[in-house]
Amino acid sequence: MSKNGNNKTKTPLLTHLVAGGAAGFMEACTCHPLDTIKVRMQLAKNAARSASGKKLGFFGVGVKIVNNESFWALYKGLGAVVAGIVPKMAIRFSSFELYKEWLADAEGKVSTTSVFFAGLAAGTTEAVMVVSPMDLIKIRLQAQRHSMADPMDVPKYRNAPHAAYTIVREEGVRALYKGVTLTALRQATNQAANFTAYQEFKRMAQEYQGLSELPSYQHLVLGGVSGAMGPLSNAPIDTIKTRIQKSSASGSGWERFKFVTTEIYTKEGVRAFYKGLTPRVLRVAPGQAVTFMVYEKVKSWLEVFQRKVEDGEITPLPVKK
Repeated sequence: MSKNGNNKTKTPLLTHLVAGGAAGFMEACTCHPLDTIKVRMQLAKNAARSASGKKLGFFGVGVKIVNNESFWALYKGLGAVVAGIVPKMAIRFSSFELYKEWLADAEGKVSTTSVFFAGLAAGTTEAVMVVSPMDLIKIRLQAQRHSMADPMDVPKYRNAPHAAYTIVREEGVRALYKGVTLTALRQATNQAANFTAYQEFKRMAQEYQGLSELPSYQHLVLGGVSGAMGPLSNAPIDTIKTRIQKSSASGSGWERFKFVTTEIYTKEGVRAFYKGLTPRVLRVAPGQAVTFMVYEKVKSWLEVFQRKVEDGEITPLPVKK
């Protein structure tokens, strides 16, 4: 069980699990094309250019993908994301609430510092359990430059399950956890910044307006602002992680980290560590806006339903034996 911000009621972890899963599904379907563009920009050794030689920006890369590979190419890797989004969001929100409860004081109050460390722990937990293998499969699929409009253009990885099977067969199970340390570091810093900013913004908005529950559009705005905090704080980590996961090179995690980091620095310069920052912010911020808005709305629906069941207004369906 977890406590909400004002300590008046307790919300079951199952509620956070269901609300988080619903939010994650909506976020993935809405924002995945932005993630595909971000990954392509991070993987590019040289900046993408138009036929006239002009350097392409975020939207230009997106248009190039659509022209060369069809519109549906923007959704490459979506299967891997959707397959992992429910457990990912379930683990994120439920573990965050659980860690918050553990870090609460004797009166059940949770300080801003405790929220930060709860977010840090939740991000690490989701990275190790779900995000790292899901990310690697997604990136391998997104990195393929085949045309989805041409049935004769058969890629190495046909879909998420086939990619997972092929990677395990050719590189071993451990390959699914390439870059897991960087993934955990990225997710930990993301969720620490994300949850801390969101909880503080939400508290201030509630106090300023004298509301116990904010309208959905405010959750959308606050989620978007807080969601931008993570990418701004850990862009180099995400770029290095993406390069490591795309590569099929062998060696220890530290050796791959040194090789990729050195290669980026010597061949592309310091600015290359921030490749894809704009699309990442454009991907993560709206994604978190959708996530928090849907999460808060679904959670409120479930809490209303739970209260009606407890008050006898709704009778649960009998279980057939």
